[in-house]
Amino acid sequence: MTSDPSPAHVVIVGGGFAGLWAARALARVPVRITLLDRGNHHLFQPLLYQVATAGLSSPDIAAPLRHILRRQKNVTVLMGEAVAVDSAQKIVRLADGGTLGYDFLLLASGATHAYFGHDGWVAHAPGLKTLDDALLIRRRILSAFERAEASDDDAERKALLTFAIVGGGPTGVELAGTLGEIARHTLKHEFRRIDPQHARVLLLEAGPRVLSSFPESLSEKARLQLERLGVEVRTGSAVTNIDAGSVTLGDERIATHTVLWAAGVAASPLARSLGVPLDRAGRVPVEPDLSVPGQPRIFVAGDLATLQRENGKPVPGVAPAAKQMGNHVAAAIRARIAGRATKPFHYRDWGNLATIGRRAAIVDLGKLRFSGFLAWSFWLVAHIFFLIGFRNRVVVLLDWAVAYWTHQRNARIIVGRND
Repeated sequence: MTSDPSPAHVVIVGGGFAGLWAARALARVPVRITLLDRGNHHLFQPLLYQVATAGLSSPDIAAPLRHILRRQKNVTVLMGEAVAVDSAQKIVRLADGGTLGYDFLLLASGATHAYFGHDGWVAHAPGLKTLDDALLIRRRILSAFERAEASDDDAERKALLTFAIVGGGPTGVELAGTLGEIARHTLKHEFRRIDPQHARVLLLEAGPRVLSSFPESLSEKARLQLERLGVEVRTGSAVTNIDAGSVTLGDERIATHTVLWAAGVAASPLARSLGVPLDRAGRVPVEPDLSVPGQPRIFVAGDLATLQRENGKPVPGVAPAAKQMGNHVAAAIRARIAGRATKPFHYRDWGNLATIGRRAAIVDLGKLRFSGFLAWSFWLVAHIFFLIGFRNRVVVLLDWAVAYWTHQRNARIIVGRND
């Protein structure tokens, strides 16, 4: 009598939306899962800007992966970094020299910042993808006000109180709008030598309008709402240089000590080791079932994958799409184990929404489009609903309620040294 074969080993690289949702969807499947991530937590990235702007603290939008998956006995969580995939030997190579063998592999390691070949800008214009990024940005923003209060030089003060955000997508708009609120409301009456309300917030977008993924009518409403918050919206303004004391737009040099990058992303470099053609952003053009061309046991999901929808548009790099991809990969793995054909992935578009500031947002649900307070309320409820963990929902809801009535942001603690 022969013993049953050992269960298939599923390695998932990345504990974001795609990776975590895939792992959960495999909970009742007789497989052995290893979830590998560089950090020990799942991060609710849509609210990361709230940590960067002192509205929320880190534990409010993150939860330990081990805690989330503690009751799922077929999952082992490892903290480590994958650096390459050897598909011939069916192993994932790790940064510490170790390896992980797999029967099925899901790469969901996300994206990083793209500076379009200007790597020298990285030190002067941090992007926002991780909690470390958020804490760095928070430190730079709050320290700029502190340094301005201590300075006796008018030109230096003006530069310190000038904040430039590069990129008019959702992250850039959220950062700009919140910075406008901080300067005009949160810090009011707290300084003696400067008036935070005189801070200058610029949103710099190279394209013709902000939030280009939204209909033009909503994009225009977003611009107007930003301007009501005191944000200077500069479209058609391509950045040509960033250094320690300025940002340059063509021939115009703007003195500033705080530049934030929200202009572009590039896929995780892990994709390069697959030996398949990548798109310009380094993403993997996947098969309809999200597998890698020619490698049916390797799947790619989330920001690392690119796939055209039936309407010719790509699946967007947003949280709902990543969750749906994770669930689909789990279904595909179940099908492969059972010897069934896999089905193509179909993205269900629930709509698009972005917040600009307090009581200001836009929502695009296809035929239904709205903005202002109603859109902001819709955005708030949606984000509370999708947060992981009861504690996170309660804490965020309470913090937002306090902020709504008082304009205060309770996470304004500067930690670490200025860079």
